Amino acid sequence: MLRFASLASGSKGNCLVAEVGGTRLLVDCGLNLRDAERRLARLNLMPSDIDGILVTHEHGDHACGAFDFAAAHGATVYLTHGTLGALGAEGKVIEGVKTVILEKKSLTIDGMEVIPFTVPHDAREPVQFVLSDGAARLGVLTDIGSPTAHVEQSLSGCDALVLECNYDLEMLWSGAYPRWLKERIAGPFGHLDNGQSERLLGALDCSRLKHVICAHLSQQNNRPELARAALARAMGCEESWIGLAGQEEGFDWRSI
Repeated sequence: MLRFASLASGSKGNCLVAEVGGTRLLVDCGLNLRDAERRLARLNLMPSDIDGILVTHEHGDHACGAFDFAAAHGATVYLTHGTLGALGAEGKVIEGVKTVILEKKSLTIDGMEVIPFTVPHDAREPVQFVLSDGAARLGVLTDIGSPTAHVEQSLSGCDALVLECNYDLEMLWSGAYPRWLKERIAGPFGHLDNGQSERLLGALDCSRLKHVICAHLSQQNNRPELARAALARAMGCEESWIGLAGQEEGFDWRSI
């Protein structure tokens, strides 16, 4: 059985935990050490329970705490060569922490299959992940500027999906952000708006989906009800069925 939960999701920090048997991995750690430890306790986990951290890319809301946590608790950091180089240039890499470079192929970490896939985002060598126990598949997609055929292929047939719904297009363009930032967010290497996420979900093979959770919502440029409504339209389901990953509360354990 594979189960998963979120410690936090949004522009102030992202961290998801997945568990297969006795193996537990974080997907990103954009939280400071004490905050990550505190939020793990909410899920009845000790920091020492975490075996590794999968880092999607170097942006602070995804990676700022990865090496600090790994150094404090003996976890391994898994990341691409480009992400490692970018974090090293920022002084975020801690000597002595075990690191494993992700290639463009799957690897198995103590019974959990990890399948990285490339995405268009304004980072050095970004990836997102599909995680599996050999039967069920969890897809995670939180930072991507535009859907691609490769992304659709990677996420089709999943049993659970955590999907970015970063912004509402109208709220973004009418909001207070400077124009350059609006253009970055809405650009092909930025983030997905609700409509893009709806269309992506509608293009996938959703026949096995038991959980769909909207994630990485902007607190300034989106509202949970708009994101939920978009994904519910794609699924043809009630809006209440669509889960939400919040900035402060994340979401509790779900199993597939």
